[in-house]
Amino acid sequence: MKTKINKQRQIIKSVFTLMILLTCFFGHAQLKGGHILGAMGLQSGTQTPENTLSVYIPGYFYSASSLRNANGDKSIANPDLTMSITGAGASYVSDFKILGANYGATVLLAFAANTIQGNSTDVHNSLAFTDSYIQPLQLGWHNKRADFVFSYQMYLPTGKFTAGASDNSGLGMFMNEFSAGTTLFFNDKKTFHFSALASYEINGKKKDTDIKTGDILSVEGGLGKTFYVMDGTNPMPKSIINAGLIYYLQYKMTSDKIPVPVIGVVEGHKDRVGGIGAEVNYFHIGCSTSAGIRWIAEVEAINRFQGNTFFLTLAHVFSFKKK
Repeated sequence: MKTKINKQRQIIKSVFTLMILLTCFFGHAQLKGGHILGAMGLQSGTQTPENTLSVYIPGYFYSASSLRNANGDKSIANPDLTMSITGAGASYVSDFKILGANYGATVLLAFAANTIQGNSTDVHNSLAFTDSYIQPLQLGWHNKRADFVFSYQMYLPTGKFTAGASDNSGLGMFMNEFSAGTTLFFNDKKTFHFSALASYEINGKKKDTDIKTGDILSVEGGLGKTFYVMDGTNPMPKSIINAGLIYYLQYKMTSDKIPVPVIGVVEGHKDRVGGIGAEVNYFHIGCSTSAGIRWIAEVEAINRFQGNTFFLTLAHVFSFKKK
């Protein structure tokens, strides 16, 4: 009799677990990757000058205005979901050459609030340490009418993560990403430019699960104009302004894979999104300090949130050039 009751309890437990997993799957059908859209814009295919160390503080804010289904229609209007990221980063570019390119590296330690995991609006984490960004390899080439850049970066799962939790600050997976891009200049002074940077993200399995986010392709860049501000008494400019239109595109290239008991591995529908906006950057030469703002309004979202992205950056540049 006792054995029979235990079997019944086990069956009920299995069914209950299956229901939870199915609910979790359909609520989080599209899993998010680590690439932060809006982090790159104007001159995204250009590496910073050699022998410089840039220390920066980013401010990322994403406000979701709707959740779109497979037809691009609103399945949830005004989800009232805002994600934010800040932290501290450093980027160094040396005069060491590899294949004719300058070698550089970047690291970013960040904190995130309301970390979006997928398509669920049940996200409630306060500002906490999130996944870390490390770029151990960046190569930059500079030519008369075009710059080129290639890089490898990784996202380390340093943020808090428990499968199914609503207060995760990280994504719980190791992510590899490869990027390549260019900035084209339309005049000799390099003041009129167009850029494009493509990044391909390969995701590992989430912590303590067999859940795997699909590969993601992101393309970012912009069309802009550089202005040199003179003070009237010095032939050298006192500051530089870079402004223009920017865009981003993101596509899920392979399906998410979520194992479900009895059913097996379930693959979610792929998502995509586009965005267009504006960017303004100001660099004060005397103080070697810059401030920039980007705004992008998303369009044509499929199987994901659609909203607005704001990205603020404050940076100070240390130069190690020999005089």
